[in-house]
Formats: sequence, structure tokens, C-alpha cells
Amino acid sequence: MKTRYLAATIAALTLLPGLPALADHDGEHTPHAAHQDAATLGDLTISSAYTRATPPRAPVAGGFVTIANAGADDRLVAAASPIAERVEIHEMAMQDDVMQMRELPDGLPIGAGETVELKPGGLHLMFFGLTGPLTEGETIPVTLSFEKSGEIEIPLTVGPMNARGGHDQKGAH
Repeated sequence: MKTRYLAATIAALTLLPGLPALADHDGEHTPHAAHQDAATLGDLTISSAYTRATPPRAPVAGGFVTIANAGADDRLVAAASPIAERVEIHEMAMQDDVMQMRELPDGLPIGAGETVELKPGGLHLMFFGLTGPLTEGETIPVTLSFEKSGEIEIPLTVGPMNARGGHDQKGAH
């Protein structure tokens, strides 16, 4: 039970936006220049892919990315990475005044002409059973599988523990 509670606590800290980092002693949020080139898969454009550094022995981490769809409806149905035993597509939402995190077992719809942002405190990828800590500055491979467009491997930049995405990944140049 303690392990389950610890995993849930770490997951919440990993996914909530704007929390102070455990290892970020200066409290600064320096803009970064690592706006990765976007990857394309058919009519999909995948950009701003990142995750956050984790403390040693952390069992979980969150992954964040923006997906723009210039074509017909599609759906993100799965994700995988060698850094985790499994990867799930999740959402965080308020339910009865309590923040709930849950898997989207049918995947995430990416409507025609829509842009969907996976970000802290909302939709995200959830990495379970990490094979080791995620270290700021490294890049991890993640394979995204779409119902119609197929698969694409993208790099997720590991930002600081308190990274909020976009231009806020301190240390990633």
C-alpha cells in the first residue's frame, strides 16, 4: 500500500504545473532555446516533446507533446519507450472537487484541423516502471502509435523537475 501511495504522490508531483523542483534551488525558470524541430507523420505534426527529470528510484514520469492534425480525424492509441515497462495515455480532470488521473483506454482523439496539447495538469503520457532516473539534458525515445497515421518515434527532451514546457525547459539548449 505504501508503494502505491508513493507512486501516486510522485505521479502527482510530476504532472502538476508550476510546482517547485526538488533539485532546483535557485527557483529560476530560465527560457530555453531547445525548441525541437517538429516531426511529421502524414498530416500530423508532433512538436514540443519533453519530460521532466526524476529523482533516483522514481517509479513513474509524465511525458508531454503537442500534436497538430491538418488532415482527417485520427487517434493516438498507444505509446512505448525503452525507459519504461509501459506507457499509458492519461488525463487529469476535476471530479467532485478532487483531481483525478485516469488512463484513456480508447486513446486520445486528434480531430481534423485540431491541435491537442499534452501538458502538465491535463492530458499526458504516463511512464510506469522506469528503468532508471531521467536526467536533465538527456533525450529519450518514445514511439507514438496512431490509429490511421501509423507509428513515429520522437525524442523527448528531459527538462528540469519543474519544467512546464514550451520555452521553460531550463538547461536544454
